[in-house]
Amino acid sequence: MTDVTPIDGDAEPVSLKQALETRYLAYALSTITNRALPDVRDGLKPVHRRLLYAMRQLRLDPEQGFKKSARVVGDVIGRYHPHGDQAVYDALVRLAQDFAVRYPLVDGQGNFGNVDGDNAAAMRYTEARMTAIAGLLLRDIDSDTVDFRATYDGEDEEPVVLPAAFPNLLANGASGIAVGMATSIPPHNIVELCGAALHLLKAPKARVDTLLEHVQGPDFPTGGVCVEPASVIREAYATGRGSLRVRARYEVEKKPRGLWQIIITEIPYQVQKSRLIEKIAELMQSRALPMLDDIRDESAEDIRIVIEPKSKNMAPEQIMAMLFKQTDLEMRFSLNMNVLDNSGVPRVMGLRDVLGQWLEHRNDVLVRKSKFRLEKIEARLEVLDGYLIAYLNLDEVIRIIREEDEPRDELMAAFELTQVQAEAILNMRLRALRKLEETAIRAEHGELVDERKALKKLLKSPKEQQAVIAAELRALKKTYQSDKALGARRTDFTEVTDEDLPNPEAFIEKEPVTVVCSQKGWIRAMKGHIESGAGLTYKDGDSAGFVLHAMTTDRLILFASNGRAYTLDVSKLPGGRGHGDPVRLLLDIEPAEEIVEIFVHDPARKLLVASRIANGFIVPETELVSTRKAGKQILNVRAPDEAAACVPVIGDHVAVLGENRKLLCFALADIPEMPRGKGVRLQRHGDGHLADIRCYAAKEGLKLTDKAGRERVFTELDDWVGLRAQAGRIRPKGFPTDGLMGPAFANRL
Repeated sequence: MTDVTPIDGDAEPVSLKQALETRYLAYALSTITNRALPDVRDGLKPVHRRLLYAMRQLRLDPEQGFKKSARVVGDVIGRYHPHGDQAVYDALVRLAQDFAVRYPLVDGQGNFGNVDGDNAAAMRYTEARMTAIAGLLLRDIDSDTVDFRATYDGEDEEPVVLPAAFPNLLANGASGIAVGMATSIPPHNIVELCGAALHLLKAPKARVDTLLEHVQGPDFPTGGVCVEPASVIREAYATGRGSLRVRARYEVEKKPRGLWQIIITEIPYQVQKSRLIEKIAELMQSRALPMLDDIRDESAEDIRIVIEPKSKNMAPEQIMAMLFKQTDLEMRFSLNMNVLDNSGVPRVMGLRDVLGQWLEHRNDVLVRKSKFRLEKIEARLEVLDGYLIAYLNLDEVIRIIREEDEPRDELMAAFELTQVQAEAILNMRLRALRKLEETAIRAEHGELVDERKALKKLLKSPKEQQAVIAAELRALKKTYQSDKALGARRTDFTEVTDEDLPNPEAFIEKEPVTVVCSQKGWIRAMKGHIESGAGLTYKDGDSAGFVLHAMTTDRLILFASNGRAYTLDVSKLPGGRGHGDPVRLLLDIEPAEEIVEIFVHDPARKLLVASRIANGFIVPETELVSTRKAGKQILNVRAPDEAAACVPVIGDHVAVLGENRKLLCFALADIPEMPRGKGVRLQRHGDGHLADIRCYAAKEGLKLTDKAGRERVFTELDDWVGLRAQAGRIRPKGFPTDGLMGPAFANRL
């Protein structure tokens, strides 16, 4: 029997599985609620909420002076947020960046980064204070409008949520990744949000379509153009999930002599300008954007990216369509409104739910603020009643204060005062006695009584509460309608289709080139059609491999010994200076594989492919085209066998020559046509292998070219005609002695 170690105290045994599940769940919930997801009420994560509250405690109001960012960060991590100072500073910086936040909550002084992606200066060099919008989020926080909780060390308190007199969640958006969930909310226009909220107050069950009459969609701080159809936008805001395409904004600037250039004035949200320009420059260098001549950054305070075309005859719209397709000038922004609801539970909400819960929060804030004010009024009225009694009996009050040992008790007994009233009279300074004028007391008393009456009416009437919130929304809307810098919409909307995208080949100038590929796979494209490859140079230890004429608009097909076909655009090949680039950098060809054939793609042509053991078939050339760097498997081969030939299909016969010098001719119709596979046996070799293969027309004869470039035509081949898969006979006299029949493709040198 196995000994069991006794467990002391009240401890109970727990399985490892249960313990891990419990602890992981606790960690996940902590990450979700205390770090990653914003609250639907104020749209803030805990770190942002603590930053604003700490700045308020430091009296960094908009009308006050700046303080060092390090001071703010120090207060946050010391009192509220026991995490790394750099993470807190990064959060502070983002709240101050007008290109990252639609309505900045922090007014920064110093270097707070830029749209190029440059980092902000160190926190010891920058200064910060709150903006007016941050003040709206914190307004009435001292009026018991929100709950407070103890900080991590129990020495202080922090707000659970801010009063949020500003719809910050939708106005500024949010993003975050939690354990098993994420959130991504784009910014919106505050004027439109106020309009939708006002409508929702009147019609709490309003349809999303009605709300979208007010809220057009996202309004990014960097502007741009949203090109998503209205139906997609509607579905995203109805469900809380979706994605929206945003494009850069551009204009065409005319130049002398009919020339023009494209000016990018706005870029998509969260795109780094410098990285964008670098990417476009890389694509230009790799000839992926052959229509562009130059790109430069002329930005100062505003974005100005200049793009020059190679030809003025091109359409700017077509050029931009290609740039949208291949660069970050068009981005897809994910919409996932996964937030903490009013009860602190994470869930995905649609537009109506998000606005509705914010309005509920504002109603709760209004009620709590009214109750708090009502308590203050009651307390003040009690004191004023005491002051009035003291004024009417001033001489007696002074006597009691001067002569009696317990003046408070005597005052309470003599005038039936409450303890609060008596204490208020006793705490008055003598110089204030002259202010105890009956008229002033009664005036203040009357005002407070009227205010109390109004507050009680407000607390009893949901309609009155709704009217107050509506008035706040109208005032907020009016404020930003007049503020063109913040209130005007920046992102426009339009619809585009993929039909607008042009063919990239349309921008490539058709020019003759000579493609040169060495034996070791170094490839280049030289301008013009070189008559002979004799003058070409190669790296030490390398030699001529393939030389062929092509046009810049052509595509090359590379057939490798592994039976795969690869596709290369001639326009993307390196220039003729130097020795080119290794083809294995352009395509995923294994080092052990050899290039069997290179030729210009002809979609109307068919090819005959064969392996070393003479298995082969006919395949349409269109089947060899691939957009993948890894190519496309055509001929299935198994080691030690490998692909050995790829020739065009012409005529009605095929001639197969083995390394044993035997030639076999048979009808081309005996070979099957298929898109890929192993094929059928073409010739029986015994111990030898396939040397070369050609297709020909029996009436015209078999045309061959020797090493010296001399052509010969063999018309008397009846003695070598047989059935497929036979051994054949010794080749006729006059055949090339190297066992090869010359270039298979017409444009080969």
